Amino acid sequence: MEVLWAPWRLDYILGPKPDTCPFCLPEHTDEDERRRVLYRGRYSFVIMNIFPYNNGHLMVTPYRHVMNLVDIGPEERHEMMDLMHECTRILQTHFHPQGINMGVNIGEAAGAGIKEHLHFHLVPRWVGDSSFMAFASETRVIPEHLDSTYASLKPYFDEYKRKQQSAKEEI
Repeated sequence: MEVLWAPWRLDYILGPKPDTCPFCLPEHTDEDERRRVLYRGRYSFVIMNIFPYNNGHLMVTPYRHVMNLVDIGPEERHEMMDLMHECTRILQTHFHPQGINMGVNIGEAAGAGIKEHLHFHLVPRWVGDSSFMAFASETRVIPEHLDSTYASLKPYFDEYKRKQQSAKEEI
C-alpha cells in the first residue's frame, strides 16, 4: 500500500467534530485564519475548503443557515454572485488554472456533503490535474499546504475589501 502524506488531515482526524454547522460562523471573530475565511461580506463570505479537490478550492456561502437557493434574498444572491466573480478573478490571477469548476449541490441526492447550509464551490482545474493517482489508487495529490494557499490568497481578498470600502465611501 502506498502512503500519501497529508499532515493537515490529522487535525480533522484527531480533533473534536463540531456539533454545529461549519458554515454558521459568527459575524466577527478572530478565528478567520484558523477557519480559513478569506473574505467577509455583508450577507456572505468566502472560505477555503479544508478538504480540497484541488489547490485553491474555495466556497462562497451565505451567513444565514439556509438549504436552498430559492430561500436566499436578492441582496444575498447579488453579493454571492459578485463574490463568485471575484473568486474567479483571483484564482485566475494567482493560480493561472486552465479552467474552473463551479457548482452547488442542493440536497443529499445532489451530493451535498453539508446539505443544511447552501454553499457554492469554485475549484481551479489544470489539464492532467487528476493524474494516475486518482485513477490507480483513488488518491488526490494536493501539492501546496493549506496554510500556504491561505497566505497567498488572503492579500487579494484584503485588496478587494479595500476597494469595496472605497466604493461605499464615494457614494
